[in-house]
Amino acid sequence: MSTFQAPKGTYDLIPPRSAVFLAVRDAISAQARSAGYGYVETPGFEDVNLFARGVGESTDIVTKEMYTLTTKGGDQLALRPEGTASVLRAALQANLHKQGNLPVKLWYSGSYYRYERAQAGRYRHFSQVGAEAIGAEDPALDAELIILADQAYRSLGLRQYRILLNSLGDKECRPVYREALQTFLRGLDLDEETLRRAEINPLRVLDDKRPDVRKQLVDAPLLRDYLCDACKAYHEEVRALITAAGVVFEDDLKLVRGLDYYTRTTFEFVHDGLGAQSAVGGGGRYDGLSEMIGGPALPSVGWALGVDRTVLALEAEGVELDLPAATSVFAVAIGEEARRLLFGKVTELRRAGIATDFSFGGKGLKGSMKDANRSGARIALVAGERDLAEGVIQVKDMESGEQRPVAPDALLDAVRAILG
Repeated sequence: MSTFQAPKGTYDLIPPRSAVFLAVRDAISAQARSAGYGYVETPGFEDVNLFARGVGESTDIVTKEMYTLTTKGGDQLALRPEGTASVLRAALQANLHKQGNLPVKLWYSGSYYRYERAQAGRYRHFSQVGAEAIGAEDPALDAELIILADQAYRSLGLRQYRILLNSLGDKECRPVYREALQTFLRGLDLDEETLRRAEINPLRVLDDKRPDVRKQLVDAPLLRDYLCDACKAYHEEVRALITAAGVVFEDDLKLVRGLDYYTRTTFEFVHDGLGAQSAVGGGGRYDGLSEMIGGPALPSVGWALGVDRTVLALEAEGVELDLPAATSVFAVAIGEEARRLLFGKVTELRRAGIATDFSFGGKGLKGSMKDANRSGARIALVAGERDLAEGVIQVKDMESGEQRPVAPDALLDAVRAILG
């Protein structure tokens, strides 16, 4: 055992479980790619002010959870706690919004970092796949992203999740609601920190998970009652488009997201099999974020889906993904001459796109065949001195147990025939 271990609240991904994480990432990103979203990758750290301005200085993410550092040159940086601000920054820096064809549609995948109390489903290092549509105010984009996330989860076999939907209004109607909510919150028995948060961003208080706070919020004013006509019409169109696509959702009039940049459409995917950490993904519209970080007005919408949480949801439902075997063919050589021949054939099979492994370390026939079984390979190739003298390689179907000699030149065709 190593002297060192992974830091508290983090994890290592190792086979075979890591294959499930890769499959989840692929399934989510496949939906985004199918809808014209292009891949973007950003640094793991950014200027700390990018998140302070965009995510919000009153949020727990910025005040308590960001990992910050000072470089030798004196720059203040932060490990990215979320993906949207970084992706928008990258799009603005590259002037993608000036190249026509708005919206700019981007997807991403990576690791994110928050200093949180470590518990099941909540880690200090976590993985997400996200999608952002930048530069267009269109309810069809909001609906598209919700539908794509729903399709991603369904393609994985998940069924026991719910989609929660709400509207947070915009700069025209939210200030009126903000004042009404602040008036309500000032009359509650809240601690000083929560009252301070209520003065900066009262919607954040609605996201408080503490039971004693939630009890007091039962009669809080609802944003729905303060929406302007434009926001009401926009939200109804989003609802109609999702419904027309056959996607089932629930209206949650108290749903808010933990980031300050959200406007209008907000949504969450929750799974009741995960306990307190029920959210597996979510997102919404963030029409003012570009201006917050120094860019032009670019109405946008997006989501981020947690890979870690999705894997936990799959396990909660007992869903086992149909994962391709890491190795299709395993080659066992007995003797140096056979080793050189089979090693060349392994290379040939790999070049043909067939996942092939080799028995390393000179373990002998018995030990090597154990390795072949453990690898999950469908086919074992075996060659020794007698086989070489006869000019053949033994090809064994590990499922049926059938074995037959094959000439080296005909090996590729024989393997393909078994693998189908």
